[in-house]
Amino acid sequence: MKQVVQNYKSGELALLDVPAPGCKPGGVLVRTAYSLISTGTELMKVSEAGMSMVGKARSRPDQVAKVLQSVATNGVPATYRKVMGKLDSYTPLGYSLCGVVEQVGAGIDDVAVGDVVACAGNEHALHAEVNWVPKNLYAKVPDQLAPQHAAFGTVGSIALQGVRRGEPQLGEVALVIGLGLIGQLVVQLLTASGVRVVGADPDPVRCALAEQLGAVACGDPGSAAVESAVAELTEGHGVDQVYLAAGGASNQPVELAARLSRDRGRVVDIGKCSLDLPWNAYYEKELDVRFSRSYGPGRYDPEYELEGRDYPIGYVRWTERRNLACFLDLVARGRVDVEPLVSHIADFDEAVETYQNLKDGGLKAVAVLFRYPGQKREAETPAVTVPAVTARPRPARAVRTPVRLAFVGAGNYATSMLLPHLAGREGVELATVVTTTALSGANAQKKFGFAQASTDLDAVLGDKSVDAVFVVTRHSSHAELTRQALLAGKSVFVEKPLALTEDDLSGVLAAVDESGNDRLQVGFNRRFAPLLQEAKKQFGVRTGPANLRYLINAGRLDHGSWYLRQSTEGTRFAGEGGHFIDTASWLLGADPVSVYAVGTSGNEDLQVVLRYPDGSTATLSYVTTGASGYPKETLDLVADGKVLRLDDFVRASVHSRKRWVSSRLPKARDKGQNAQLAAFIRAVRTGGPMPVPLESLVATTAATLAVQTAVAAGAPVTLAGAR
Repeated sequence: MKQVVQNYKSGELALLDVPAPGCKPGGVLVRTAYSLISTGTELMKVSEAGMSMVGKARSRPDQVAKVLQSVATNGVPATYRKVMGKLDSYTPLGYSLCGVVEQVGAGIDDVAVGDVVACAGNEHALHAEVNWVPKNLYAKVPDQLAPQHAAFGTVGSIALQGVRRGEPQLGEVALVIGLGLIGQLVVQLLTASGVRVVGADPDPVRCALAEQLGAVACGDPGSAAVESAVAELTEGHGVDQVYLAAGGASNQPVELAARLSRDRGRVVDIGKCSLDLPWNAYYEKELDVRFSRSYGPGRYDPEYELEGRDYPIGYVRWTERRNLACFLDLVARGRVDVEPLVSHIADFDEAVETYQNLKDGGLKAVAVLFRYPGQKREAETPAVTVPAVTARPRPARAVRTPVRLAFVGAGNYATSMLLPHLAGREGVELATVVTTTALSGANAQKKFGFAQASTDLDAVLGDKSVDAVFVVTRHSSHAELTRQALLAGKSVFVEKPLALTEDDLSGVLAAVDESGNDRLQVGFNRRFAPLLQEAKKQFGVRTGPANLRYLINAGRLDHGSWYLRQSTEGTRFAGEGGHFIDTASWLLGADPVSVYAVGTSGNEDLQVVLRYPDGSTATLSYVTTGASGYPKETLDLVADGKVLRLDDFVRASVHSRKRWVSSRLPKARDKGQNAQLAAFIRAVRTGGPMPVPLESLVATTAATLAVQTAVAAGAPVTLAGAR
């Protein structure tokens, strides 16, 4: 097999043919799919290897002290031979990867051959085609998580352990100094924990990326922008925590930490920067300086790492293995997004050139991945093949660039709300439009640039070059077309509703189980609306039950509208009610457990009450008899002494200790279609998770269908689980 190695004396990097490791008891053999270059830690080692002997000594005073001790004990000649022998030998690189279990050692019963795992350790998760990994240094990868994203597991665990050491509390403010790979992950983890984050880094590109990923404000450590942002967010008191994720010899990070911390704040060192603490500044504020040791408890303990002896969870809640599993879960559920951090993916055969380009500055990157033999390029086929399991979806598939799309249907919604966002989009090719009439297809082809128009659905579903199918037809056909597209192995975007009956919904789920293809998104776009997303962010993390009121002033339909054909197209609420249930569930962070509904004569106006697991409730007033001049959608969310108000996607506000009010939008209402399409295309291209988990899509559809049942029964309907 091949492995990346380095000679620390000469600085030489090489991709060597070395014997593959055997499978020892207490661990597994893993064939690597992707491994991650830690552009901080590993490049520091690469750079140090290229220094003179004096430079190496200056950069590692701890090792010099060991040499001097050895001289005192063993003498100069013996020490010299020992040091030169160690320096003039190849050492491995790498410590974070994802791969497939090839062989299981004795004593291992939690994984099987074919399982996808993330692995950690600078002795066991190396840049090598095959690694032996002991039990406590791997974790199974969730089914919906792409292997290239799971390769971030170890680095993510380092960031996660650092955040745990800071003990963040809801509503606190943190400063992250250094926005490299670790810093970017710390920003996201803190944001997911309900902490407002300010970032500091001299690189404006990294600052912009951190703001994209959740930081409130970022800037150069020496600029007034960082200090003013901290002052504004903390009312001049200073941040609650500082995370030192920077490297280098400058003492600026620890000085900045002291200046911007509040009294008795916490300073956590995650990176490797100078720590010449200014005594007066740290003493006067009685700052709590903490160190974060790598991936978490268990690190550097051979009994834990090599012998597999776990720590009791009642005493050590978060070990390095549990941190690893936790981070993978966060990424799989979309709480942390690592895709924007991937600057480059290189074939493993190009490892030496990649390191050299990083070292020389020709490749500027936050994160770089190696793709191993057997893993096709993301632009072509799946990243990792995992044996199919009955009624269990296969791992997500990455596809070629551009992503080739087929549209089934080209009606008003498709041509006004979806296709304008896709036509001309970089990385997207509109391949085929399928319609029942040739003229509508020809019109869509001419206006939006489809490569071809067709009336033959089977030909499109059988076209292996088509990556994703959009189902934008009348409601009654959605479930069947979705079922066919899933069975054909396509990623599917279907406009709401997913199904009009429980049997239709069961048919879709049966197709998922039969094909192992769960690449499905329903057009619930409101959760992607920028205004509503910002309002949710300003509202912050909720701790107690909430009450949500959603008024939908739907208005009257024109006579002859196909929406009125209830015998074939379902009720009006069945057709669009999922929009509002999905929005409520997204704001409340859960799926409903029961539905109660009452309606006026004819059931045109409905009052729907949804109950959630934590006691929260959402009341939807769906009315058709209101004034046409009144806004269509108004929403209020009340919890924890706070109120979020949305006025028809034109203005939003949050009333709490501080009041936040959005500016009035100068353009048309943005209900999230563009952002939703971008998220769907990204998921198809990268093989990452779909924008909304399948379980949530199904739960929303089931709740929508339960409304009519509740009205007929005059009693609440319990949702026993979608699957």
